[in-house]
Amino acid sequence: MVLGAGPASPVSGCPEVAELEANLPCTCKVHFPDPNKLHCFQLTVTPDEGYYQGGKFQFETEVPDAYNMVPPKVKCLTRIWHPNITETGEICLSLLREHSIDGTGWAPTRTLKDVVWGLNSLFTDLLNFDDPLNIEAAEHHLRDKEDFRSKVEDYIKRYAR
Repeated sequence: MVLGAGPASPVSGCPEVAELEANLPCTCKVHFPDPNKLHCFQLTVTPDEGYYQGGKFQFETEVPDAYNMVPPKVKCLTRIWHPNITETGEICLSLLREHSIDGTGWAPTRTLKDVVWGLNSLFTDLLNFDDPLNIEAAEHHLRDKEDFRSKVEDYIKRYAR
């Protein structure tokens, strides 16, 4: 079931999910594989600018019982060549960290909307080559931006359609 899919939408009983639905970036779609489990959903990000334009990237989000004292667990299901996402799906996004040195990590005041906007921003303004999780991708970009772009495009053609 997709958020905003009409009267059968699972949002009626969950204000935070309703807020998420009302504030999705235009490049994002949320899908609940099981409408009875609002704590598990998939996010599709389809960047409309930058290196990743034209790709469709799937993320799986699981909201733990201790939420919102702890952040949701998020994994990228689409293979990607990205400095802040490993090829196996781990994500470097400070707001997903329970404890962050710079103070930008998870806080109980954050919401699922913040997570979605943060993931979306990994393809634009939060794309960070200076503090990479995938060091090889960041070094590749530093060495040869055109070859980096070419590899990103190859990954999009193979894995992100």
